[in-house]
Amino acid sequence: MKRPRQPVRARSATERAIIYLVVLTLADTDYVCEYIRHGGDKQAFLEKFHGAHSPGFDPDVHLQTVGVANQTTMLRGETEEVQRRVRQAIVDRDGPELAAKNFRFFDTICGATQERQDALRELLNVKMDILLVVGGYNSSNTSHLAEMGEEKLPTYFVLNASRLLSSDEIKHYDLHEKSEVIAKNWLPHGPAVIGITAGASCPNNLIEETLIRLFELRGISRYELDAAA
Repeated sequence: MKRPRQPVRARSATERAIIYLVVLTLADTDYVCEYIRHGGDKQAFLEKFHGAHSPGFDPDVHLQTVGVANQTTMLRGETEEVQRRVRQAIVDRDGPELAAKNFRFFDTICGATQERQDALRELLNVKMDILLVVGGYNSSNTSHLAEMGEEKLPTYFVLNASRLLSSDEIKHYDLHEKSEVIAKNWLPHGPAVIGITAGASCPNNLIEETLIRLFELRGISRYELDAAA
């Protein structure tokens, strides 16, 4: 899945304007780190990151003092790995003492986003049959939750309860195809443990409706749920 690029911001001592470079992957980060350590072909560097840096960016100048900031909805693990690799490259080039002056890390992860990630990480320690992730398909933080789920168990990223078409079919967003697809035989027969999570900005009523729809697919009506509450 294509992820939002993560910015590595750098500022020279002689400039007031913020100079930025945006990296997309850890491979991009490693490319930058190699340049920090050893320099290289400046033109090739600028071509590789065409459209992903500020006007006038010069890797020979602006990678001397580097600050790393992240998109607020990035996974903390990814953010910390980018930070670790860039810091190590500067330590390798400048030594620990000077690196302390030439590197800064800014933690801009959204608190609500981090809480959802932490909660899901705990939930994934529970043995479950499937996971439902509810929220907008264009939501970065919700997509990351779906990615976390996919690493552990069958995960379905759904917009709302209407995507649970039947006990046999579910319409969900495929992170790799970048479109909605229909999966069959998604709901296990018999007793099942189903986890549900949602993006930080997902309204509570969408989560509730999805839960109610799950019960309905098992033959338990909304009225029965209300009576049992």
